[in-house]
Amino acid sequence: MAILVTGGAGYIGSVTVERLEAAGESVVVLDALGRGHREAVTRETPFYKGQVGDRALIAKIVAEHKIESCVHFAALAYVGESVEQPEKYFENNVSQGIAFLGALLAAGVRRFVFSSTAATYGEPERVPIDEECRKWPKNPYGWSKLVIEQVLDSYDTAHGLKFASLRYFNAAGATERCGEHHDPETHLIPIVLAAAAGEKPDVPVFGGDYPTPDGTAIRDYVHVADLADAHIRALEHLRKGGSSEFMNLGTGDGYSVLEVIETARRVTGSEIRIRKEARRPGDPARLVADPAKARRVLGWTPKMSDLASIIGSAWDWKKRNPRGYFAS
Repeated sequence: MAILVTGGAGYIGSVTVERLEAAGESVVVLDALGRGHREAVTRETPFYKGQVGDRALIAKIVAEHKIESCVHFAALAYVGESVEQPEKYFENNVSQGIAFLGALLAAGVRRFVFSSTAATYGEPERVPIDEECRKWPKNPYGWSKLVIEQVLDSYDTAHGLKFASLRYFNAAGATERCGEHHDPETHLIPIVLAAAAGEKPDVPVFGGDYPTPDGTAIRDYVHVADLADAHIRALEHLRKGGSSEFMNLGTGDGYSVLEVIETARRVTGSEIRIRKEARRPGDPARLVADPAKARRVLGWTPKMSDLASIIGSAWDWKKRNPRGYFAS
């Protein structure tokens, strides 16, 4: 029996694969490698290059490896791109996602851990954000995830598909082997570290007049290894007969853009220049999770998600891998 991890060559997926295998689990990875990296998965791990919507391929993988559960990361995840090319996001994240679920159900797989997002909430009606907050995404990426959440809920009722949908906030940090390598890079911490390494002249700071202590936007950062641990705990919850759940993954605390930059200065010993820019449309002042439900249901508490540890782990990985997953 094995666990299928889709998008397992991506950032959070590869760390989850690493942690699952360290726990003694048999893992099979499916990734189209559009944005993942084959080097992020060991050669010993069974690997398939392909689309999750390929029903014949899914049936083959499930049969050959006796797949008993799935952890689904495979999705496009650039907010700006989703606004410019919504059709790309609805085809990849929704159409292929529905075909994938159909193939799993046909093969008898009934446990599913879903990589969702805080983008399902849109502009939050209250902070910290709990699972009962209104869901009204501000972009096609968020909508594509929310649609799949609704499909999962319907399939639970109709077909007994048990799921855990994990809405996480800002993934960051690295393990010794796996780190963050996107092209283009849109996440704050790797951009800040690129500036610390002299790869960028400065860091753009969008907005300095938010109603926050230093005027810059506040976000809830979670170490990628803590996120991986939550997925593993969610899988165990389902294996033990637990009910389907929607859960936030965050720390309950937030750091401003300037706090991130100042912490990176201390960790790296670099100056790190900033460049002030106007606010970006649709950027809320503060996005912080209420993680109480994940703590209650999964017994999950982040252990590595203080900001210095997150940035330190990402900086260590970057120094070891200056070109990311590309050979030096």
